[in-house]
Amino acid sequence: MAFLTFYRKETMKQNMGQTDRKIRGVIGVVIILVGIISQSWWGAVGLVPLLTSLTGFCPLYILLKISTCEKTGRQEKPAKSASLK
Repeated sequence: MAFLTFYRKETMKQNMGQTDRKIRGVIGVVIILVGIISQSWWGAVGLVPLLTSLTGFCPLYILLKISTCEKTGRQEKPAKSASLK
């Protein structure tokens, strides 16, 4: 059981950036609406991008070793002070 907990913690880290999540959310909603309007199974397919956008985790990104998350370790440069001469 401890292995499953460790495995889940390591693999369920967010690997999608904000832009990626927003695009997937919009695409998911559009596919769901098309499925509802056409009364087809497309609505169920639209749940995949919608759920990945809500969680911020894409299992396919793990397999492809991709991450669209922004780097959080950036250090901001100190602001230049305006000196009057």
